[in-house]
Amino acid sequence: MSEILIAPSILAADFGNLAAATHMISESQADYIHIDIMDGNFVPNISFGFPVTQAIYKHAKKPLDFHLMINNPDNYLEDCVNSGAKIITVHAEVCNHLNRTLHRIKELGALAGVALNPHTSVDVLKNVINDLDLVLIMSVNPGFGGQKFIENTYAKVKEIKQLADAADKNILIEIDGGVNGENAPLLVKAGANMLVAGSYVFNSMNPSQTIQSLKNP
Repeated sequence: MSEILIAPSILAADFGNLAAATHMISESQADYIHIDIMDGNFVPNISFGFPVTQAIYKHAKKPLDFHLMINNPDNYLEDCVNSGAKIITVHAEVCNHLNRTLHRIKELGALAGVALNPHTSVDVLKNVINDLDLVLIMSVNPGFGGQKFIENTYAKVKEIKQLADAADKNILIEIDGGVNGENAPLLVKAGANMLVAGSYVFNSMNPSQTIQSLKNP
């Protein structure tokens, strides 16, 4: 079995102690720090802007995984890279020229990902599968943390794994939303190899230990 990558979501941290949360993730077995950018338009919530992400970057010892839940993501790709993004994921639902956006992300030196909302078909990936480094499956409806995991996610993971295998493409399959100790092993068994966890990590008694447990489901 390939290594499972863990990307704790800083969105679930105490915003009054972001530096401490960043240090905790950096010293843990986590592989990335997941950064959710929300605009209050594409999703019904606003998270934080680039002055905050640059402050996180200053304290981070782990690479940053940017998830853009925003309209017009092309306008902000350079800002992401300037804030330390090693992965930039955009939503298929808002990109009119998805292929061009993915190529631009790669030109800027980051890995290129596409996110799918729970209702979005895997079919939208068929024409860009060879341009992808990562697919992010939303296992809750995007916008707020702490939501209930959507069970259909397992089938979607298998579908994406089949699509990638058919294209002989080795991609990261990342799950975001409601990930916990119970569903993590099932997600990995279905084909996921990267897990985002927010509330499950930051609401636990020992966040570093929780990250370690997800790393070895």
